[in-house]
Amino acid sequence: MTASRSLPERPSLESLRKQAKKLARDVAAGDAAAVGRVQAQLPNLPLPLTQRNAQLVIAREYGFAGWNDLSAEVSQRRGDGLEWAAAQARRAIHDNDVERLTKLLSDVPQLLSWTDGDADRSLLGFATSAYGDVFDPQRERDFTRAECAELLIDSGAVMLPAVPERIVAARARGLLQLFRRKGLLPHTLKYASALGDLEAVRSLLGQDGNDLAAVNDAFMCACSFQYESVASLLLDRSIALDPEFGRRVDASVGRHDFIRYLIDRRSLTFSHANPTGPWQVFVMEQVLRAIEDGDLTAFVTVLQHDRWLLDEDHVEFQVGMIERAVMRDRSEIIVALLDLDPALGRRRPPPPSQATEFALTYEKPHLLPLLTRLWPLPDDLPHAAGVGDMTRVKRWFAPDGTPALGDLEHQYPYNLPGARKELPPGAPTVQRVLDSAFAFAVINRHFDVADFLLERGADINTTWSSHEPASILHELVFHDNCESMQYLIDRGIDMSIKDYRWNSTARGWARYGANDQRMAEWLETAERNRELGSR
Repeated sequence: MTASRSLPERPSLESLRKQAKKLARDVAAGDAAAVGRVQAQLPNLPLPLTQRNAQLVIAREYGFAGWNDLSAEVSQRRGDGLEWAAAQARRAIHDNDVERLTKLLSDVPQLLSWTDGDADRSLLGFATSAYGDVFDPQRERDFTRAECAELLIDSGAVMLPAVPERIVAARARGLLQLFRRKGLLPHTLKYASALGDLEAVRSLLGQDGNDLAAVNDAFMCACSFQYESVASLLLDRSIALDPEFGRRVDASVGRHDFIRYLIDRRSLTFSHANPTGPWQVFVMEQVLRAIEDGDLTAFVTVLQHDRWLLDEDHVEFQVGMIERAVMRDRSEIIVALLDLDPALGRRRPPPPSQATEFALTYEKPHLLPLLTRLWPLPDDLPHAAGVGDMTRVKRWFAPDGTPALGDLEHQYPYNLPGARKELPPGAPTVQRVLDSAFAFAVINRHFDVADFLLERGADINTTWSSHEPASILHELVFHDNCESMQYLIDRGIDMSIKDYRWNSTARGWARYGANDQRMAEWLETAERNRELGSR
């Protein structure tokens, strides 16, 4: 490998990405010089050139083995050494590469105290965080990294108080036991209940047993971890402190069934619920069950009986109800909620919501007229693309075809707190906005808009996804949207792209994630037909 270029003193990774995109475009246009550059670095590579391989060519032209090595050099020259090391450590944790993480901690000890201002951004927070519920041991192994967490703990990594709290919220039993062995769990009712330690709970009730909030919090933990005997003990103490609560429980399903209901139901995750006690949890669970089941009668009945759910104090939960209804395509639920005159409908401006994002991400644009009664459609490129408004899409580009997006903080996904939280650290980029717009257009079958965006820099091989990095093709597996998948395949998407979590192609997602053998075979046939057609 011979370098044909030299990096400037202060190189720009964004500029290097643009070089790779231009190379891919020139190759696609049949430029002989561009094709020669590719063949010089990757002589056996079949064309057309993917963005990933274009970046590899650029990296090798600068004398580096791969794009990651080039990126590392750019970070070091720009004085971003700690941030680069943190990114490398997070990747090592994701890969469960304890050896690599050990070396990074030895080379850059500052990583142990690096937090980036958020518990999930600290290395220990990253190793222990989970997306959703991991009560199942296999899910805990998939979504958390106990070996890396133990290494970080033993090395003296900073631990923010939110770390053990989030372990409990995710029901990560293995990590909970690890933190117990390391002496890192607070000695409180809540953690004793999460551990199912009945004797410790009895002892702590003698100390903190008159603190109703602490007792209720511990009771919910016991239900969450399915420790029925612990939950029963705590419920009795809660009722002793709050007899009215006891009368409600006894008049509804009874104490045993109340506990069983809360053990069996866990719908409040991602619903913005902020219950003040077990009774509110019980009622909110009934509402969300009605949404999940599409039971309009039950939904309205609960809200009419418990009208406090429509009050100002529960506006965030009202947002959560609508978001859940969007994901389940329950237009009748949204209409019924708005007809009940919730405080959300009177809030000006309304609180932020991902409802319109969910409508476009999960291919439910027909719900937008209902949602825009509350949240105006954001005036940005991705939402214009998602609804197929070519006039508005064109407005975000200069006459020469270059993006003219203005302040990127006003473009999706950066203008929506919930969406931005899912992004990796770093400043907003034009590429992320373009790729988000392209994804929305493809998912919602606005292929003229998608073509327009591809011609202006959108990356068909983007690792955009609704949660963790994966291709748009991965996402579409769960939509059963063959028309959009065929569009991507016809336009040359790299079908070998693997996702971030399971290192699997879209075909693997179809076969093992969606359990859809038909879809997996369809993708295999489509890829084979494309290869035959290119010969």
